[in-house]
Formats: sequence, C-alpha cells, structure tokens
Amino acid sequence: MTPQIEAFLEMMAVERDASPHTLSAYGRDLTDAEVWLGDAGGLMGADESALEAWFADLSRRGLSAATAARRRSSVRQFYRFALGEGWRADDPSRRIDAPKQGRSLPKTLSRAEIEALLVAAGAADSAAGLRLVALVEMAYASGLRVSELLGLRVEAVRRDPAYLIVRGKGGKERLAPLNAAARQAIKAWLDARDAARKPNTPDSAWLFPSHGKTGHLTPRRFAQLLDQAALAANIDPARVSPHVLRHAFATHLLEGGADLRVVQTLLGHADISTTQIYTHVATDRLAQVVHSRHPLAKDD
Repeated sequence: MTPQIEAFLEMMAVERDASPHTLSAYGRDLTDAEVWLGDAGGLMGADESALEAWFADLSRRGLSAATAARRRSSVRQFYRFALGEGWRADDPSRRIDAPKQGRSLPKTLSRAEIEALLVAAGAADSAAGLRLVALVEMAYASGLRVSELLGLRVEAVRRDPAYLIVRGKGGKERLAPLNAAARQAIKAWLDARDAARKPNTPDSAWLFPSHGKTGHLTPRRFAQLLDQAALAANIDPARVSPHVLRHAFATHLLEGGADLRVVQTLLGHADISTTQIYTHVATDRLAQVVHSRHPLAKDD
C-alpha cells in the first residue's frame, strides 16, 4: 500500500467517518489497481488508456458488475483526492464508464416464515435458544444491521426501552423501535444471561457476549445459528441470513402501508432510492396475493 493510498484512507476515516469495513474495501480496491497498473507507474503514474485497460480486465476476471462498479468508484474518489492534494494535475479515470448493472431484488421471508423461524429458534429450552429468539425478534422488530445488533451494549436495554439509539453508517444516530415481543425476548435473554454469569466475575459490556476476539457474537456465528433454525423450520437456509431479517422488516412495513420516508428513516438509509427497492418486493407480493386470492382471478 502506497503512502498516497494510506493518506486517502486516513482522510476517509477522519473526515468522512468511514467504517473499518468500508476502509478495508477501499484498501483492497486501490491495492488491486496499484498492483495491476504497476507497469504504467501505479495509480500516480497511470494515464487514461492504462485505467481503461485495468477496468476492462475486471470483467475478464469474472467480477460481478457491482464489484467492478465499486472498484471504479474507489479509484475515482482516490483521484479526486489526489487532485485536491496537488499530487496529480489530471483525473485519468473521469471517462471510464461504469458497467451496466441491474439491481437485484432483496431476499425476504413471509410473515408465516418469520413465525416458523421464531418457533424453531425457541424450541431449545436453554439460554442459547433464548438468545437466538432475542436476536431474531430484535432484528425483525427494528431493522437493525447485523453489526448494529451484535454491537449493542447491555446497558442499552437494561431499562426495557421502547426505542434504541443506534449509531449506523457514517456515525449517524437514529431511533430503532422495539415492539412488545422483542422487549419480552430481551428480558428473557437478560435473565438467562445474568443467571449464567459466574459469581465475582465482571459482567461483559455486550448484550450478546462471546469468548472470541471481539467480545461479542460474530455475524458468522449468528448466520450459522439462523441456518440451523431455518432447517428446523423447513425453510431453505439459503434464503435466511441476518440481513434477510432486515429486508423482511422493511418489506412487511411497506406491505402494511407504512410511508416510504418512515421506512427510510428506520433503516438509516441516506438516499431514499436505496429504500425504494423494497417497494418492488412489496408490490410483487401484493400482486401474487391478488392473483391467488381474488375471486375473479383466473389462470390463462
């Protein structure tokens, strides 16, 4: 990683409050470009033709249109920073066209499938079962990102709040609601969590503690637990993930008549176009209901 790339990442961290995940993605994208453009002088020496060749090679490598577009965006942002710092007098990436990419609809679950998942999660009469029920209920009730959910501190729920204050992408705070079912699940998990703590040992700061490096449950482990619950509920595990619970939260709100702007705020989306993708899912689901349930609906 060159000093220029390191300076760019430092700027993204300090001035734009980019998350570690985002910084890691930028670092990988820019390092890939730097290595590929080595014969052309790297990012600091490459011209337009070299950038176009690098970008064309992304598709030949079999990268998806979304990944290629993200790498192009990373390089474009780097060159804008380089121009501002006076490292370069031109932007060789300005004429590179982004690949055409359709936007796939998010995976989601029906209300009945959510109920079945919760029943399967709570089938194990143990602290682990209570923990998984709390995780699913909270994700579905509030639309939290998995990083926001697993990073919750225990003091945030000790007083049985109706809302959580969540710090999302870009360090922006928002309110995340907790319905009665989620609050009941949290209370049951807290009772089991506290009972399992050994005497005279300090309590973990995390709501869902773990012995791993982070100190709390990891997204990978949460996904594994959901896979097990999905199998028990006769749901294809490929259709279930922590993020799918967030998708279900948004889709079911829109199906119930919630305003798109409200859903945008609850999800913490900066751009409403990101939220609008859920309207397509909700519309498709409603069209299927009309076709299958309306008394005048007939097959051709």
